[in-house]
Amino acid sequence: MIAQVIINTTAKKLNTTFDYNIPENLQDFISIGTKVMVHFGRKKDLEEGFVVGIKEKSEYEVKDIAKLEENLKQEQIEFAKWMAKRYFCNVADCIKLMQTPGTTSKNKIQDKIINAVYLKKDIEEIEYDIEIKKIKSEKQQKILQFVKENEGATIPEIEMFTDCSRATVNTLIKNGYLETVEKKVARNPITNKEILKTQKLKLNVEQQNAYNKIEQAINEKHYEQFLIYGITGSGKTEIYLQLIEKVVKQNKSAIMLVPEISLTPQMIERFIARFGKEEIAVLHSKLSVGERHDEWERIKENKAKIIIGARSAIFAPIKDLGIILIDEEHDNSYKSESNPRYDAKEVANYIAKQKQIPVVLGSATPDVITYYKATETDEIKILELTKRANQSQLPKVEIVDLKQELINGNHSMLSRELYAEIEKNLKEHHQTILFLNRRGYSTFIMCRECGYTVKCKNCNVSMTYHGYENRLKCHYCGQESPIVTVCPECGSRKIRYFGTGTQKLEQEIKKQFPKSTTIRMDTDTVTKKNSHEQILNKFKNENIDILIGTQMVVKGHHFPNVTLVGVIAADSSLNIDDYRATEKTFQILTQVAGRAGRENLPGKVIIQTYNPQDFSIKTAQKQNYKKFYETEITLRKQLKYPPFCDIIVMRFEGKNENQIKALAIETYDNLRKMLENCKDLTLLKPMPAPIDKIQNRYRWRIIIKGNMTNDTNEILNNLLKQIYKEGKKDIRVSVDVNPNSMI
Repeated sequence: MIAQVIINTTAKKLNTTFDYNIPENLQDFISIGTKVMVHFGRKKDLEEGFVVGIKEKSEYEVKDIAKLEENLKQEQIEFAKWMAKRYFCNVADCIKLMQTPGTTSKNKIQDKIINAVYLKKDIEEIEYDIEIKKIKSEKQQKILQFVKENEGATIPEIEMFTDCSRATVNTLIKNGYLETVEKKVARNPITNKEILKTQKLKLNVEQQNAYNKIEQAINEKHYEQFLIYGITGSGKTEIYLQLIEKVVKQNKSAIMLVPEISLTPQMIERFIARFGKEEIAVLHSKLSVGERHDEWERIKENKAKIIIGARSAIFAPIKDLGIILIDEEHDNSYKSESNPRYDAKEVANYIAKQKQIPVVLGSATPDVITYYKATETDEIKILELTKRANQSQLPKVEIVDLKQELINGNHSMLSRELYAEIEKNLKEHHQTILFLNRRGYSTFIMCRECGYTVKCKNCNVSMTYHGYENRLKCHYCGQESPIVTVCPECGSRKIRYFGTGTQKLEQEIKKQFPKSTTIRMDTDTVTKKNSHEQILNKFKNENIDILIGTQMVVKGHHFPNVTLVGVIAADSSLNIDDYRATEKTFQILTQVAGRAGRENLPGKVIIQTYNPQDFSIKTAQKQNYKKFYETEITLRKQLKYPPFCDIIVMRFEGKNENQIKALAIETYDNLRKMLENCKDLTLLKPMPAPIDKIQNRYRWRIIIKGNMTNDTNEILNNLLKQIYKEGKKDIRVSVDVNPNSMI
C-alpha cells in the first residue's frame, strides 16, 4: 500500500503529495489523517508529513514511512484541503491549525509531572506508632495528619501548609510512612480563578424571543445562521450563556469565540460563575504552549464542554459540537492576516454546515456585509434587542469641533468640555475611559527646516517616539533607534515631534489632574502574560480614576462605575486608506460609547473631531446603526464594494524591487488573458502598495474587483502554482480575499 504524504513545510513548491510505501507492520495503523515521519530528499533528519490519501501502487520507486506520530480524522484532512483552496495556502499550513499544540517534531511539549505524596502505611498503624511514641516529632505528626487529609499533595505544598521542612518529609519517606508517586497534572490557565457562582437571569421579551428562535434550530438539529443585533448592554451574553446551558444539558459542546485576548478574561469570569471551572477550556495566544497543549487534550478527551477563545479556537478537536457563538462579530481580528489567511466566520459556517448546528453572531455594530445578508437575503436570520437588559439608558453623546477649539486658543489634547467633565467625574468619584487609537508618544518626527521625516530603515513608514523608553520604534518591524536631535539631511536642530499617542495623553492627564490615578492599556503595556486581566481588574477593583487606552478598551467590557468616555481623536480611523474607514469609525465610536452608564449611573460621551459633520460620526452620536447602514450601503453599491463584489488583493514581496515589479507586471499580463471571459471582474494595474517596503521587503499589489467564484478561485490557485514552480528566489506571492487591511 502507498501513502500520499504532504510534507509539513511552508514552501509553496512542496504543496503537493509524495508517495511513500507503508511497511507491513504499520498497515493496520496508517489511515488518511495520520501524521508520519519520513526521509525526504537527501536530508538525514526525518521530516514531518501528513497522509492525505492511500492507493494501491505508485509509478515511482518509493521510500518507506519511518514512523507514526499523531492521528487526525479524515474529515479534518478534507477540511484542510478546502481551506487550502479557499485561502490560497499550503494544505500543511491548514493541518497545523488542527494539530495538538506542542506536538510538532521541532516543538515537542512534555507532560507536566509532579511527585505526589501519599501515605505508605495504613492509618491505624501510623496512629499506633504515634501512640507508642515511635513517632515523637510534632512536626512529623503534623505532616502525617496533613497528608491523611490531602493525599496527592506535593512536597512544596506540604512545606507551605504545615510550616515544616523538606528534610522532615524526607525522613518520613525514608522511614516508610510516606511515598512519592509520579503524577501527570494538567497546566490549566484558570485553576486559580475563584469566582462566586451566579444563577441565570430572567430574560426580557426580546431576549426570550431571540433565545427561542435559536433553541428551535438546536432542537431540530439543523444548520442556521443567526445575528443577534443588540445595542450595547442589551444582554447578548446572557443569551449566549443560556444557549450553551441548553447544549451542555444535551451532552454536547459549545465554542464561544471572542475577538481579542483583552475580552477573554471578563468573558471567562462570566462563564466560570455560571458553569464552574471543570466545564471550561480556554484557548488563546497568550497561553504558554504547555497550557494550550493541555487544554487541547482536555477538549479531545471530552473533559471540557465549553471552549472560549480567540479565532484559532474554532479548530479545537471537539467530539460532539452543538453550537458556535461569535461575539463582536464585526471585529477585524476574526480574519487572519498571516498564512493561512482564513476568516473564522467562514470557517465556523463550514463546520456548522457539516455538523448541522446553528451559528450565532452577536454585535451592537454588525459588519455591513453581515447586516446586508441578514436584511436583504435569506442567509442570516436577524434577532433584534432594542433595550438595555438592566433598563439603564444609553449615554448622552456630544461632539466637540477641534477646529473651533484651536480658534479659541485651546491647543491642549483635551477640549474645554472634556476637561470640565473629567474634573466633575473626579469630584464625584466616578471613573473615566479615554480612548486614543494610537500608542506611543508622538506619531512622527520632522525637521522644520527641510521637512525631513524620520523613517524606519527597514520599512517605508515613520518612526514613533516612545517617551517612557526615550526611543524611536517602528510599529511594523519592531526596529528601535535612539532619538534624533540633529537633522541628518540639513544639520538643523529644529526637530519637532508631531501627533499624539497614549503615552503623551497619559503624561498630559497626570499634568492636568495631578491627584488622579491613571492606568494605560495598549500594546506596550500588555506584553506580559495575564497583563490584560491585571490592568482591567486593577481599574475595576481599585477604582482607578482614568483608564487610557487604544481599541483594547472599546469592546465588551462592563465597568459599572464608568460614567464618562472621552474620544480624543475620532478622525484617526477616518483617514486610513480603506473603503471601510467610515464603517470602522462608526463601530469604534459606538462601541466605546457603550462603555459609559451601563448600570444605574447616567453616562456621557464626548467625541473630539475635526470632522463633526461626517455621517459616521453623526450617526455614532445618535447610536443609530440603521441610519449609518442605509448611507453606507448606498455608497458601496454605487462604488461596487463588498457586499456587492469581492476585493481580491494579490501581493508580491521581495528584497529586489525591480524583480518584484517585473513579476507583478508579468502576472498582470497573464491574468488579463486568463480572466478575459470573466466579464464581471475588474482587473486593476499593478502598483506599489501604500506602504511599499516592510522589513526590507518591497511590496507591489494587483487588485481584482468582482465575485470570487469557483472558476476564479481555480484560475488564481493555478497561477500561484505556476509562479512557485518557476522557483523565483526569495519572492512571496499571496492572494487575500476581502483583506482587513488594504495597506
